[in-house]
Amino acid sequence: MKKPSINTLVAPLVRDLIDNADALRVDVTTGSLGETLVDCGVKAVGGLEAGRRLSEICLGGLGQVTFETTGTEDPWPFMVTVHTSQPVLACLGSQYAGWSLSVEDNGKKFNVLGSGPARAMGSSEKLFDELGYRDTAKTAALVIEADKAPPAALVKKIAEACKIAPDKLTILYAPTSSLAGTVQIAARCLEVALHKAHELHFPLDDIVDGIATVPVRPARPAFIEAMGRTNDAIIYAGRTQLYVTGEADAAKKLADELPSANSKDYGKPFAEIFAAVKGDFYQIDPMLFSPAKVTVTSLKTGESFHSGKIDDAVLQRSFA
Repeated sequence: MKKPSINTLVAPLVRDLIDNADALRVDVTTGSLGETLVDCGVKAVGGLEAGRRLSEICLGGLGQVTFETTGTEDPWPFMVTVHTSQPVLACLGSQYAGWSLSVEDNGKKFNVLGSGPARAMGSSEKLFDELGYRDTAKTAALVIEADKAPPAALVKKIAEACKIAPDKLTILYAPTSSLAGTVQIAARCLEVALHKAHELHFPLDDIVDGIATVPVRPARPAFIEAMGRTNDAIIYAGRTQLYVTGEADAAKKLADELPSANSKDYGKPFAEIFAAVKGDFYQIDPMLFSPAKVTVTSLKTGESFHSGKIDDAVLQRSFA
């Protein structure tokens, strides 16, 4: 089956966000090289809806992101739900923040991770060899988590890597602490599950559909606390369901191994874990970055396997 061009798919979503910039409280400017810059939460106010749209752009136009409610008396009843019938391409081929970018900007390093469909055009990640996918399109869109607009040197680097003129490139950005950032990071709950499945060497071609939901965390202006709450929402309250082909025992094994509770670092708010390793991400067990609760359904047998738990106690400590 031919795979779609995710940059082509996402172009109407980018255009619609730009056309509704005032209503969404985002700022759209043209950079010095002719690129389009969309501020979703730095100087712009942005908001939850801007974050929802940003999330769908991150997914390469292959996913739907909605706001839901648990309908309970839970203190955090509002959820971000993400669904895609192309989970591998949408989550790993587009949404995953795997493009490491760095340039000099006024004598200082500007380092960011890029996500979104432009990765499939310009990034040299080996992951794309495994996916057997590369995109070509007339335009490209990249999303970065940043607290300022990207410098011209970075824009030039991205455009050259994507083999397009800068005026065909759109870069959308929002900090973790913003409302838009809150939503677009929460919407990575399914992507986190796909990434861990990949790390566990589960056959990616066997994952055919997926859905995930995670609480909308309260925004926090301080980066470390905002990042901590974002991770905690997924680690201690994220729910994911994957639909897979293959044998039931493989589905059960994946369900058993996916949840965050399997990590040796599980059990404390992420900000505390981060402080304990003095800010060195590489000392944190990578298996921690997983949904709290997982269901894996075997389409071959119809069996579903459940594992993990929601940890309200840790979530309340984090969100307080």
